[in-house]
Amino acid sequence: MILVEADADDEWEGGTRWQTLARKAVQSAVANSKHSALIESELSVEVSVKFTNDDEVRALNAAYRNKNKPTNVLSFPMFEADLLEPLAMADGGEVLLGDVVLAKGVCASEAADKGVPVEEHAAHLVVHGTLHLLGYDHETSDDEAETMEAVERKALAALGLGDPYAEHEVQT
Repeated sequence: MILVEADADDEWEGGTRWQTLARKAVQSAVANSKHSALIESELSVEVSVKFTNDDEVRALNAAYRNKNKPTNVLSFPMFEADLLEPLAMADGGEVLLGDVVLAKGVCASEAADKGVPVEEHAAHLVVHGTLHLLGYDHETSDDEAETMEAVERKALAALGLGDPYAEHEVQT
């Protein structure tokens, strides 16, 4: 079973809708991943999603990645992804998969550049961040990047959202 705890600071007006978005996006990412067995598992797998501001994400990015700038999404896995398959067979218990943190300003700016609603781009970023928690990595090789993007497309399509990697025309 997948549990999602979400917190949205004041900059992300309407906190309840972000909690719903986070829950649906995390569940879709897991369901469409190679670790989909976690959905039906007796194990309670928790993901924490924080919708915050650029300053907090910049500070986290500087502290953990030595990059002193905000980024759209950060993921903090709590353990190695190769342990997920055995965990899915567990008869119960709880585990924190990790944390996903989104920056409002960066997310809103990228959404505007893509010509999509902030909610749609935020859903993509939550899916993307969750896949990192599940061991997907687009930076190791082109094949891994293609695999991760394919899972993202599938997870977003399950949410009724379009391909985030397709070319978008910005409406003016």
